[in-house]
Amino acid sequence: MSDHEGTREIWPAFTDVMSTMALILFVLVLLAYVRSLISSKRLDALQRQISSSEQLLRTMNDDLRRTSAEVAAGRAALASSEGKVHDQESIIADSNRQLGVLRSQLQSIAVLRVDVLNKLKQAIEAELGSSNEAGAALVTIGDNGNVVINESLVFESNSYAIKSEAKPLLNGLGRALGSLLADSSVRENIDAIVIQGHTDERGSASFNWDLSAKRATAVVNYQFETNKTLVDSYGRYFAASAYSKFRPINEAQTAAAYQQNRRIEISVIPKDASVRKVIDDYTQNINPTLQPAQTTP
Repeated sequence: MSDHEGTREIWPAFTDVMSTMALILFVLVLLAYVRSLISSKRLDALQRQISSSEQLLRTMNDDLRRTSAEVAAGRAALASSEGKVHDQESIIADSNRQLGVLRSQLQSIAVLRVDVLNKLKQAIEAELGSSNEAGAALVTIGDNGNVVINESLVFESNSYAIKSEAKPLLNGLGRALGSLLADSSVRENIDAIVIQGHTDERGSASFNWDLSAKRATAVVNYQFETNKTLVDSYGRYFAASAYSKFRPINEAQTAAAYQQNRRIEISVIPKDASVRKVIDDYTQNINPTLQPAQTTP
């Protein structure tokens, strides 16, 4: 075989090799491209994920800052509330102290009334003794705080005429009232001494209103007619009132109960000014934070 023929046989083989290598190279480039494309998509997805994570992180940081600010504000509000609670506790303690003083002063006025009644009772007993011939107490302090003249001989049934045997009792009562009012420390706290008339339950309400009023007035008039000093010096302290049959001290329907309910009571009324002064002093000295706000009309 000649050299020319050998060359022709070698060349196709070389061409095939080159084609194969080119094909392989193309495949490799294609694979590299596909791999690069896949990697690029993965990278884009990863970048998007990173971007989303960064956004989420920024949102969480913002939420954290807001939460921290709210916590700080809450702590400040709590501290302020604790301070206000302490202030309110101080105000309440001061108010309780002032109310205690007011209560004590009002109680002292109530005690004064009881003291006056006891002095009146003692003055009557000093004049007449503590009991009648039957051993019953002449005067008692009732549940309502009034002095009760426990003497059944003052009035007959259906009458407001003072019986003669009751006059010594009423004379002693007048002297006792005069002695009581002569004490300036007692007198300055008394607004009125009210003579109350009471009847038993028999008869109509209107009849008993009239009868009890006449009984109370009869006792006051008797005091003034028989004790000129009492009316001249202390007449302005006396008043008469009627209670008809509506305040029985014995609700039994017996002759003894009726006799017990036909009675005279003496009520000592303290001056309202004394009570008002205590309340006015309290309202003037009360903690300003407890007083109602003034509104402009």
